[in-house]
Amino acid sequence: MKTGVLIAFEGIDGTGKSTQLPLLAGFLRDRGYTVVETCEPTSGPYGQQIRALYGNRQQVSPDQELELFLQDRRQHVIECIQPALEQGAIVLTDRYYFSTAAYQGAAGCDPEQIFSRHDFAPEPDLVLLLTLTPEESLSRIRNLRGESPNDFEQQEQLEKVAALFASFSQSCIVRIPAALPIMEVQAAIRNVVQQLLACKECSCSG
Repeated sequence: MKTGVLIAFEGIDGTGKSTQLPLLAGFLRDRGYTVVETCEPTSGPYGQQIRALYGNRQQVSPDQELELFLQDRRQHVIECIQPALEQGAIVLTDRYYFSTAAYQGAAGCDPEQIFSRHDFAPEPDLVLLLTLTPEESLSRIRNLRGESPNDFEQQEQLEKVAALFASFSQSCIVRIPAALPIMEVQAAIRNVVQQLLACKECSCSG
């Protein structure tokens, strides 16, 4: 059913996803593309339950936590992602099911089973996996955001998450070093995205 382009920004916390995504969106809109910006967890009922866990993740089991993410994503796909794709838009999502496989995998769930449970979710055309060490991540959270790490951002947790992200080998993944200056990271992202769109346009015209 998918006719648009789905691009997911992934990576551990502090890699700059929420900075890089709108920069790419503006770049694409300037070139005439219709772009939908979105994020997970969403602001819907399941997403709000997930956000409530940031300060007390222990109130649910890993399986219960995973179910919340699955339900939130089902709603996200039905209400936002799939309709936008069917209208031919470029959908940019800040996190998608790769984050669930990494974060809930690090909490004890089986990453492969998590992937297999996402048959309802459109496969992304591109996953921009921003890479950063957990130490750099925590430094950014504390010094750039001025925040204390939440329950999903503890160093031991981030080390497990980063290791899982590093193990993923799907062909849609492109790894982008996130420690570079913002606009150098953005330049690398734009280069990859322009290559993807050129290939898509050639396929359509051919």
